[in-house]
Amino acid sequence: MKKSFEAQLSRLEEIVAKLEEEQTDLDASVKLFEEGIALSKEMTQKLQEVKFKVTALKKKGAALLTEPFDAPEGNADETDTTDGE
Repeated sequence: MKKSFEAQLSRLEEIVAKLEEEQTDLDASVKLFEEGIALSKEMTQKLQEVKFKVTALKKKGAALLTEPFDAPEGNADETDTTDGE
């Protein structure tokens, strides 16, 4: 089961804190670094997916906002001819 983004971020923060400690030996540091890199890649991918979704939703929302509010159902391109002309 994949961890949530927040759980991954928390773990990455733990890794950074451990790597900043001078007591961590070289082998443990390398393993922590590898885990951190893997987490970073997963998190970056997740952020890219979310960015794509948000961009798509914004485009969809913008398209909805540019359609006439009172357009007849079925054809948004028809103009209202009931304005007395």
